Amino acid sequence: MSEERVRGSAAEAARTIAPLILVAAALLVSLNLRPGASSVGPVLDELRTGLSMPGGLAGALTGLPGLCFGVGGALAVRLGRRAGLSGGITIGLLLATAGLLARPFVAGPSAFLALSAVALLGMAVGNILVPAWIKTCRGIEVRLMTIYGSGLIVGGSLGSLLTAPIAAASGWRWSLGLWGLGAAAAAALWWWIARTERRRTPASPPSQAAPSGRIARSPTAIAMTALFALQSMHAYIQMGWLPQIYRDAGLSASLAGAMQALLAAVTIVGGLTMPTVIACGRGLAPMMLGLGALLATGYGGLLLAPAALPWLWAVLLGISGFAFPLVIALITARTRSHEVTAQLSGFVQPVGYLLAALGPVLVGVIHAATGGWEVVLWILVATAVPFTLAGLRAVRPAVVDDEI
Repeated sequence: MSEERVRGSAAEAARTIAPLILVAAALLVSLNLRPGASSVGPVLDELRTGLSMPGGLAGALTGLPGLCFGVGGALAVRLGRRAGLSGGITIGLLLATAGLLARPFVAGPSAFLALSAVALLGMAVGNILVPAWIKTCRGIEVRLMTIYGSGLIVGGSLGSLLTAPIAAASGWRWSLGLWGLGAAAAAALWWWIARTERRRTPASPPSQAAPSGRIARSPTAIAMTALFALQSMHAYIQMGWLPQIYRDAGLSASLAGAMQALLAAVTIVGGLTMPTVIACGRGLAPMMLGLGALLATGYGGLLLAPAALPWLWAVLLGISGFAFPLVIALITARTRSHEVTAQLSGFVQPVGYLLAALGPVLVGVIHAATGGWEVVLWILVATAVPFTLAGLRAVRPAVVDDEI
């Protein structure tokens, strides 16, 4: 399918499909792009025991989301051009469904990692293409971005909160496999949207062509990528290792999972507010300074008194995680055409995730070498400095279309 047809069919679908269905589609896909990653941390010990997984592979498993999101995201824009935005999202959801349903019931760690990679690659496609699809939904794009950003966080929270209790009742395999059912429901709706899109006559191409320069020339894109990489690194470290940090401090598995879920749930407020805050365009720089300070304080609390006020450190880290919906909202807010939105999304997220993938692996290596969490947490406190600097540059008023 040509790029012009992708543009036209996506815009035509957005105009002819009922807004309520578009809202449901954005909600369903967002809810199913995170549990496949966030559900592993709360049952990591049980998973390692059940599959006889060595520590090195466990570290690779915690770093796998970032790596797959980077690799899959780099291929998503090309897939979207060939299959259409809705078609590409549908393919991604089908891959996620297959991987999530199959991986809990394998016998060995290698097969589990391979099927996890399949699921995560499918999620990566959605990460890249959904913002570009939202950009075609003229008139309701801010509402859809709010739903999408919030849904990503809610989905991650549900994966963290529910997995351990389900595992306690029915075993870790069932607690992981159930997340594939939600992905299957999302895939069904998006298949219908893609089918509807194919039946529409493509709209006329826009009279003004989108800029074709390299996104890497944009200072705003570079800053957004750096912020996204740092925030994603923290997110996947928290998903993969925060429950273990709490468990090593004396908390139960369920309570440790609840703290991770609390952290993720707090950022729902960010998902609900960031698109509107960015649209207003005021107070973004002071906000970034505050997010950086909260990031350092949250990790400092885990370093000094992890079990004394576990909820407080989770809340502070959760508020610092507003940076995630901030960057996601900036991807659409700092572009004019959805072609540039797709290019920007296909640059910021894959590069960011590839850089972020190193974080959980390095945490595992440092923890194994030192036998504790002190060195790890000091390093994480220090990352608040580049996090804040990148954020200050990313929130400056700019349009990426003009910079390239």
